[in-house]
Amino acid sequence: MRAIVLALVFGLATTSAAAQTRPRSFVDAATVVPGLWLEMRYARSNNFVGRPIAGYEAPVCLLTRQAATALAAVQADLARFGLGLKVFDCYRPTRAVADFAAWARDLNDQAHRAEFYPDVDKSQLFALGYIAERSGHSRGSTVDLTVIDRATGAELDMGSPFDLFDTRSWPSSNAVNPAQRANRLMLQSVMRAHGFKPLEQEWWHFTLDHEPYARTYFDFPVTNR
Repeated sequence: MRAIVLALVFGLATTSAAAQTRPRSFVDAATVVPGLWLEMRYARSNNFVGRPIAGYEAPVCLLTRQAATALAAVQADLARFGLGLKVFDCYRPTRAVADFAAWARDLNDQAHRAEFYPDVDKSQLFALGYIAERSGHSRGSTVDLTVIDRATGAELDMGSPFDLFDTRSWPSSNAVNPAQRANRLMLQSVMRAHGFKPLEQEWWHFTLDHEPYARTYFDFPVTNR
């Protein structure tokens, strides 16, 4: 019996260790997408939790090579008009998703409500789909981003900021003005043209259609090594 238990423990430990190793098919997107701007929110404190999130050890955009290559094609299209991409989040370790969930369950922590969820009761974040127990980001081919003026770095006006938990953040929202809606549609159009599909509730969220790890949720940390 002891031998069986040890074998099981060893097997679990091996699986856990393997889960922490970055696959070679993941790349630093900034090395594949020329001129990519980074504002990796979860490696810093300017996010809805108010601190760096578990698993983010460096402000790096890691993606599967397929997703990064498709993003480079998007960047090339935008560059013809003096525009470019800024990313807020890319691959997200499952430990980070768990960190978000733990924060959402702590109803006493409302420190950043005014900025990120002013019109939503925190107790409803799971029910409304703003926080989930799993995230497509952990599969490595999902990215949160916006469009910028390459000359100045200024973001195009999308009508709501990144990570605002509100129906105004839905791409189809009528609460934004025509120019803001046009910017959202432009972003959707160029992303779709290169194989990304949008999310109904977030104008900034896109997943590669034919993602290579459609059923795998990774948990290696985000590092620059």
